Amino acid sequence: MLFKDIHTGELIQKRVEETGFSSDRIMNFMQCSHEELRQMYKSKSLDAETLLKWSKLLAYDFFRIYSQHLVLYSPPSSSEYYQKTKEKKTQLPEFRKNIYTVEMITFILSLLKSNEKTKKQIIEEYRIPKTTLYKWIKKY
Repeated sequence: MLFKDIHTGELIQKRVEETGFSSDRIMNFMQCSHEELRQMYKSKSLDAETLLKWSKLLAYDFFRIYSQHLVLYSPPSSSEYYQKTKEKKTQLPEFRKNIYTVEMITFILSLLKSNEKTKKQIIEEYRIPKTTLYKWIKKY
């Protein structure tokens, strides 16, 4: 899975095929017509409320794909900026840990194995803790 180019409709359609849900059941749950369903499958992105419904129906966290994209492709911020944002209080929920999927771990380890990036580059660019990277290397 390439986390750089996400096509949500295609991913949803694949999951529907995996689960074997009927179109009637989906249209009933999503409260949409057959044409609207077809349009969702063709859509590169969907609004958050619709994506949340799909996640519930198909028992799959489609938002996590975007989280992986952020971890891998968000522009690196300066350590000064990172420290300032860490110190500021926020009213939004704060998460203790990053979510690392097997696909993401495989991607990062393949960068290391092919010598595209060093351990230090991976730790700095993707802000992955050193201990986490070494655990992955040992485990995988």
